[in-house]
Amino acid sequence: MNPTLPILILFPCLSAQGILAAEETAKETAEETDSMKQPAVRTETENQARWKSLFNGKNLAGWASSRFGGDGELLVKDGQIVIEWGATMSGIKYEKKLPKINYEVRLEAKRVAGNDFFCGLTFPVKQSHCTLIVGGWAGSVVGLSNIDGQDASANETTQYLSFEEDQWYKIRVRVTASRIVVWIDQKQIIDQSIQGRAISLRSETLPSRPLGIATWQTTAALRKIEIRSVHPARLQPDPGHDTLTK
Repeated sequence: MNPTLPILILFPCLSAQGILAAEETAKETAEETDSMKQPAVRTETENQARWKSLFNGKNLAGWASSRFGGDGELLVKDGQIVIEWGATMSGIKYEKKLPKINYEVRLEAKRVAGNDFFCGLTFPVKQSHCTLIVGGWAGSVVGLSNIDGQDASANETTQYLSFEEDQWYKIRVRVTASRIVVWIDQKQIIDQSIQGRAISLRSETLPSRPLGIATWQTTAALRKIEIRSVHPARLQPDPGHDTLTK
């Protein structure tokens, strides 16, 4: 028998296997390259920045009294900020740097005692500010102050909702260049265009700038105060049906 014959037979087999392996590798490389060109579909939650806590649950680090005059006492207990009933307005404001556009802020708030707004959330809007009133004007008015000089009780965002005492409500506000969108307990209640509109504050809420939460002759509790940036180009068409709040 010719001793070279097995070698001659083996070499073509190895060559065929090598070709098959090379083709498979090339296919996998092409698929990987294609997947890099076509990014995977992501949920809106994945496309946004992570929530950043503004309240550590232990003390008022980063916060201060808004000092409206006649303010109620500020307390921190059980992971909550308690704003005691004051002569008129009482509240806190955040003293560190904040975004002015393309962000969301959220918190949980409840009315402990009293019958007026338990969350007057003031927030930046470009070079101005606006306030979301929750439970104002004897306890039920919700709206934005101010739109074209009209406050929360007298513009197109005005609505009347019922709020139970000692019940937590989840409140979230989104600010982009074109809109202010508000959710309470994951239900969208305001979707206000701000293009070509004058956004401002009532004079008595000026001490809440840049970001503050106030009450009117009402004791309130706050917790889980958070903020994050958003990317408007990646938002779903209908912000009322997204999955941001869980």
